[in-house]
Amino acid sequence: MTPPGGGSRGAPAPLLLPGQTCWRVEDASRVALLVDNAAYFATAAAALRGARRSILLVAWTLDPRAELEPGGPTLGAVLNAVAEARAELDIRLLVWDASALIAAPQGFFPQRAPGRLHPRIRIHLDDRHPWGACHHAKVLVIDDALAFCSGEDFSVERWDSPEHRDHDPRRRMPGGRLGGPRHAVTAMLDGPAAAALGDFARFRWRQATGEAVPRPPAPRADARPPDVRPDFRDARIGVVRTLPATDAAAAVREGEALLLAAIAAAREVLYLENQYFASPAIADALAARLAEPDGPEVIVICSPESPSFFDSLTMDPARDVLVGRLRQADPHGRLRILAPHTSGGEGIVVHSKILIADDRLLRIGSSNLNGRSMWLDTECDVALEATGDAGQAWAIAAARDALIAHHLGCAPRTFAETVRSCGSTAAALDRMASPRLRRIEPATDAAVIERALGHGSADPVVLARRLARRRGKGRGVLAVLALLLLAAPLAVLLWNRLRRRG
Repeated sequence: MTPPGGGSRGAPAPLLLPGQTCWRVEDASRVALLVDNAAYFATAAAALRGARRSILLVAWTLDPRAELEPGGPTLGAVLNAVAEARAELDIRLLVWDASALIAAPQGFFPQRAPGRLHPRIRIHLDDRHPWGACHHAKVLVIDDALAFCSGEDFSVERWDSPEHRDHDPRRRMPGGRLGGPRHAVTAMLDGPAAAALGDFARFRWRQATGEAVPRPPAPRADARPPDVRPDFRDARIGVVRTLPATDAAAAVREGEALLLAAIAAAREVLYLENQYFASPAIADALAARLAEPDGPEVIVICSPESPSFFDSLTMDPARDVLVGRLRQADPHGRLRILAPHTSGGEGIVVHSKILIADDRLLRIGSSNLNGRSMWLDTECDVALEATGDAGQAWAIAAARDALIAHHLGCAPRTFAETVRSCGSTAAALDRMASPRLRRIEPATDAAVIERALGHGSADPVVLARRLARRRGKGRGVLAVLALLLLAAPLAVLLWNRLRRRG
């Protein structure tokens, strides 16, 4: 494999380009990757308790009953305590005003959240979105000095430990039911990059409410919780956004642009973790690289199946179509699409949204690999590019090896040594084959969607977008027609899935 930094092939052109593949590039003195929500929630609790001037949270959902540690204080209790103790602390929570179909299984949170929070906590439920879109970014900023950019929200079913134990009683939810095993990754960072995420949160607050929020005073140098070891130091961080078009501004699609640029630039291995794999544009880009004789390996980690009923009818069939298509486009055998499981065989929900390109680029945030996150929803990611820094390049490769080792259930060093011995990441995965990381097999009936709707229509949002391109009164009708066109093949898929489970 190429040594950290790219070896002797020369310095490649940068991937993080403000105005194209990212919004801004700012410095962070320390960056840490928090793997799984036991680490994120506990670290966030410490950061919230240390807030002095400002707490900004933008989220897809929020439940104040979420325990930040098993049996410990809830998110609502921590926020209420700091609001009561510090009158000067400005606390603002911007959360998507979820539809009833989404909110009902969550106990009608976040709609019920204001009744459980201190009167000085400003919470706004954002409903200013195009038809079918939502606010999906997940950013927490403390005093503009410390920030978290995540693929996860604070909700009652989200906590899990890195061990992903079967039937873990620590995952018990307020109603008594146990939550399932769950994998998520959060980036924690400081410095000007944290302040940039604060600017993003204030921008979104102004978009949703019309109210401008001033920056807090100069950030404190001691804002980072002291017991978190950084994975990167003195890094350059790109803030990457997806914003739908509004009457006042054009759409921003930095997220898709960076994904496509990274896929095109990769030389050796592309590693992706995501809840979904349903973007035909991303699949086509990966297929083109797999067809190259000397293209990169492609490693994709996804949930075995979606946890929600609606997503199982839309995102899972879309993934099956794209997985089948990519396997056909892989003549050199460089593709691995896998799903993690517990030691007892239960599927683990993958809620992380990660891209690692070689030892060059690491991206973490809220963006799924589907049409919604590419075009419709509001998203925010952060990306670190090792531009000639051998130490950061080594750390990016180490992060990839550690994540794969996490899913295999082995030590990161063990997997890294196996990669060196085999000469490639894919070969190391094959050698260390484990029932904890299983090959995803597309449903044999996934071709129904392809036959019914054609290439590129696996993602329902892609189909709706195609049919709704016309402006005017017919736009909503066409969008509804798109959903109706999906009904027949999805009904077949649902019947077959239920039959297999029964």
